[in-house]
Amino acid sequence: MCAKKSRKKLKSVFYLLILGVLLFAGYSAYIAFLKPSIYLDGKKYKFIYVPTKFTYDELIGMLEEENIIQDQKTFEWLAKAYDLKNTFKPGRYRVVAGMTNRQLINCIKNGKQEKVKITFNSSDHTNDDIIKKVADKLEITEEELQAFFATETLLRQKYNFTNENLRCFFIPETYELNWNTSLPEFMKLVEDNYTGFWTNARKQKAKWANLSETDVIILASIVQSESAIDDEQQQIAGVYLNRINKNMPLQADPTLIYVVGDFSIQRVRSRDKDIDSPYNTYRNKGLPPGPICLPYPQSIDAVLNYNKHNFLYFCAKPNLNGYSDYSETYEQHQKYANAYQKEMDKRGIRR
Repeated sequence: MCAKKSRKKLKSVFYLLILGVLLFAGYSAYIAFLKPSIYLDGKKYKFIYVPTKFTYDELIGMLEEENIIQDQKTFEWLAKAYDLKNTFKPGRYRVVAGMTNRQLINCIKNGKQEKVKITFNSSDHTNDDIIKKVADKLEITEEELQAFFATETLLRQKYNFTNENLRCFFIPETYELNWNTSLPEFMKLVEDNYTGFWTNARKQKAKWANLSETDVIILASIVQSESAIDDEQQQIAGVYLNRINKNMPLQADPTLIYVVGDFSIQRVRSRDKDIDSPYNTYRNKGLPPGPICLPYPQSIDAVLNYNKHNFLYFCAKPNLNGYSDYSETYEQHQKYANAYQKEMDKRGIRR
């Protein structure tokens, strides 16, 4: 009888132990898998960046430094179970407050990156503008990009680009891509956009205008800087092409603004015309060596579809409504220019 009671007692203890182990395992699993483990000091989310050459120890160190991991032992135990050491992916990740360890590990393990956006537009005037914009958004460094712009690459040879006109390659567009996109991968996207834009029809129009694709984009950058109105752009493009065909300097004020480097300027002065620069179209005939901004497709098409006329001069109308007065003779142009200058003085616009 005593033996029977003893066995019964042992069985009860055994069951209690099993229950305790199960409860402990369940609680441990809850802590590791289900309990929200990511707290961001009141922020809803933050981004973390895992560079391509990161080691696993550097990854763990970064998560600790960013105060992402709350329970290091639990996180590392689960990371080991998921083989994170050998499977984590570089990239830019959104860490959301309230995530579990398992969710964060799966995110980094499976490369569930948050895409970045890079938008090229008319505010990009120089190589440095493009370099800084890309380096600010991607893992690619400024040094890599500077070397790319300065080096004679197969890509430059393919399209006959120089260090100055390589900007023509960047047709304004918004790219959505991974933060760790490499330079060759990024340039392939830019190239696809460029070649996609230059259809056979556009190439033929450039040929009829006796311009290369690069010439068209450089001229479009000047035209766009003169006016944002479609029909005005076509009219202005016609003026500049007439001047080129007559071997006259373009005398484009936007190129002087580019040379000065202050794009808030509304009025150029006579002294600007004496600046020694290949971009000064008052001192140099023909097109400048590169675009003065990244022109939009609309402006490029305006050059390709330029108006044919006999005008050699144009000047903004005094009411500054975006339109211009056009002239075939310098004498007539001077009358329009004097009226414009008088109005600028009246409005107190000195620069």
